[in-house]
Amino acid sequence: MSSVNPTTAAPIVWQPTEMLRRQCQMAAFMRAANDRHGLALTDYDALWCWSIDQPAAFWSLLWDFAGVVASDGCDTVLQDAYAMPGARWFVGARLNYAENLLRHRDAHTALVFRGEDGRERHLSYAWLYRQAGAMAAAMRRLGVSEGDRVAAIVPNIPEAVVGLLASAWIGAIWSSCSPDFGAQGIIDRFGQITPKLLIAADGYRFKGKRIDIRGKVGEVRAALAAETVCVQIAWQGTGDIPGALDWGGLVATADAPPDFVPLPFDHPLYILFSSGTTGKPKCIVHGAGGSLLQHLKEHRLHCDIQRDDRVFYFTTCGWMMWNWLVSALASGATLVLFDGNPFHPQADSLWEMADDLGVTVFGTSAKYLSASEKAGVRVAQQWGLDDLRLVLSTGSPLAPESFDYVLRDIRPGAQLCSISGGTDIVSCFALGSPLLPVRRGQLQCRGLGMAVDVFDAQGHSVRNVPGELVCTRPFPSMPVGFWDDADGSRYHAAYFERFPGVWTHGDFTVLTDDGGLIIEGRSDAVLNPGGVRIGTAEIYRQVERLPQIQESVCIGQRWGDDVRVVLFVVLRDGLRLDESLSKEIRDTLRENASPRHVPARIVQVTDIPRTRSGKLSELAVRDTVEGRPVANTEALLNPEVLAQYRDRSELRD
Repeated sequence: MSSVNPTTAAPIVWQPTEMLRRQCQMAAFMRAANDRHGLALTDYDALWCWSIDQPAAFWSLLWDFAGVVASDGCDTVLQDAYAMPGARWFVGARLNYAENLLRHRDAHTALVFRGEDGRERHLSYAWLYRQAGAMAAAMRRLGVSEGDRVAAIVPNIPEAVVGLLASAWIGAIWSSCSPDFGAQGIIDRFGQITPKLLIAADGYRFKGKRIDIRGKVGEVRAALAAETVCVQIAWQGTGDIPGALDWGGLVATADAPPDFVPLPFDHPLYILFSSGTTGKPKCIVHGAGGSLLQHLKEHRLHCDIQRDDRVFYFTTCGWMMWNWLVSALASGATLVLFDGNPFHPQADSLWEMADDLGVTVFGTSAKYLSASEKAGVRVAQQWGLDDLRLVLSTGSPLAPESFDYVLRDIRPGAQLCSISGGTDIVSCFALGSPLLPVRRGQLQCRGLGMAVDVFDAQGHSVRNVPGELVCTRPFPSMPVGFWDDADGSRYHAAYFERFPGVWTHGDFTVLTDDGGLIIEGRSDAVLNPGGVRIGTAEIYRQVERLPQIQESVCIGQRWGDDVRVVLFVVLRDGLRLDESLSKEIRDTLRENASPRHVPARIVQVTDIPRTRSGKLSELAVRDTVEGRPVANTEALLNPEVLAQYRDRSELRD
């Protein structure tokens, strides 16, 4: 087990200026806490400790500081404060997520869209309010009401933002997938939530090609209930989706915007999906108030986002960072949306866009930064990126060398924050602070109001050695629950079985003495190539449909500073894995799941290790491939087969 030597702290690579320490919103919030509660907080550690010790006071002050728009005040800020799960927040309050994001309705730019083909749109808050209001009225006319699901297969375009806001406006529940998912992957998600309305683009662009998804949309519609209404966004001009209503026509002929529907704090806002490790993806329901308040905290306090900021995150509508990005409208900022391949038409396209559009906050994945470096992208001297003050990285741990690269070759002097959380909480457990230095290879701090700790296997808090990332107290953006989980048993099993009354997140993490965090990877067998979580069950469902495949097992193999997907297959008697079959497997995954599900290596074996209860032992395979001893071979029914996975020549390059 690796460890961190507390006497040799990682070097500091960025320091806040004294002006930033005084003028940032986190400093203003700390002064407000001191004034309201008679405190003498002077630094981040003291502020964090207070936020954990007095959660009701902290979150109530944040509500007022951020100016949450609500029709009714709350009776109780935090009810059942020690229940994990079970605590309730802002009981009695009523608010509307869309109203909070659309509090500004002026000419200030709300959205800037840039496509990989150079297509560009600049859209004001007034435009966004009118469009979302019109679509909310149209949804109402189509029979969508409070609690109904609105599902979308959309690229990262302004209409996606409009759709989410319209859905929230009337109290419906939004869920979205990116259009590169295969039909079955979408059906596995949307089929569980029975949407009343399906919004679908006709296509998208990637690597300079126009990709028609009308056939895929037809397959999804056929699998959904017959009464599901389909609305088409004519984005690529590929033609009509049979039987679909036209988005533009609905907006143009809509009634006047309805009133914003005031809803309880924990009214469902989104359904996001887990990776699908053990079966169909879990449908994680997030509440409107918790998502709003958590995002306001992270944007206003941790990222210091203000009205003159232009915030970009490289994401699709199928990743929680899209939901996180959209909430920055509540701070009055301008969102910069991009759809397409980030390396098309050239490797530095996103950085050129950021310079051209005056992006101040640039978010991406660790994999993108690593790939940029390998592609030779060096833009610090080329453009300067003078407006860029904050670079965010998530999806997988950011290597120390990537800190060097960004601060040397991309934007010297910028604050570089590796952040970490997940779909499960639609926010962050650990992120940055404008009051603290950035240390090479580390996340700056635990989030305010988040009682994050690291436990060893016995549930003891540990420092400077890897352990389980946990959260020991409730927080507002915990899921409302899982969809179709009436007794809460699946929700409880997902997070609270390992350590009763404690959220176990599944990240293998080091918490250092100075409060920084180093995330060493997932604790479970979830694949994570390029920072995108992929469940092995999604791969198995597609691969094992092929008649040549008897069974398969998939792992993530550490490779450089990333993870690559390796698929082992057991074939029908007498068959050999050749280039033709390998291509068929890759094509099947690309078409029915997504390009991210395609393995880097496919290897033939004759058997797969199983536990004594008959389950595949992915962890035993991964440990063997990576040269680590398998901790408990006695738990395996057939440990002798592990020899087939050891030191395979196919996995050396």
